[in-house]
Amino acid sequence: MKRDDIIEYSLDSHHSAEEGKAIRKKIWFVTALLTIITAAEVLLGVFWNSIGFPWSVVKISFILLTIVKAGYIVMVFMHLGDERKALRLVILAPYALFIMYLLFILLNDASVLYNVRQALGL
Repeated sequence: MKRDDIIEYSLDSHHSAEEGKAIRKKIWFVTALLTIITAAEVLLGVFWNSIGFPWSVVKISFILLTIVKAGYIVMVFMHLGDERKALRLVILAPYALFIMYLLFILLNDASVLYNVRQALGL
């Protein structure tokens, strides 16, 4: 008796060997890039004091590396990099504006808090 509920995916392959190699190469590149960025963040977090970087440089570096990593994850794993440029901008522009707004609030409130603490002598 032949079963009709089993799907044989190997019969439905649409990729050639060259396309498969390109896909695997892209996967390895993404893995290596995200690993390097994560390792840089960890090493910077562990050794920032002994290297002599000011804390403000370390914070800005963390923010930039995290944004690069998040953007690359969105572009590759969510397949947004395969879409047209207009669709990418429609999706990413509101998020970019929201992140800039949050950073503005963060920096503004931090400066107000700093000024209040200075005025109170704390």
